[in-house]
Amino acid sequence: MECMYHYNPSTALDELTEDATLPNPVHVRDMILRQRLTADQSLELNRIFVEYQKAFGEAQKLGKKILQRLAA
Repeated sequence: MECMYHYNPSTALDELTEDATLPNPVHVRDMILRQRLTADQSLELNRIFVEYQKAFGEAQKLGKKILQRLAA
C-alpha cells in the first residue's frame, strides 16, 4: 500500500516537482511532527513552516479572487 502524500514527505516532494501542487499546511505540520528532530531542527523547521503557512494562505486568497471573477 502506497502512503498518501500527507504522510510521506518524499511523495509530497515528488508531487510538488511533477504537478506544482503544494501540500496543505496541516499535512506539512503532520510531516514535521512525525520526524524525530532535535530542538534546533524543530525550531528552524517551525520558522520556515510559519512562512509557508502565510504564503499558502495568501495564494489561496489570490486564487479565490481569480476564480470568483472567472465564475461571475
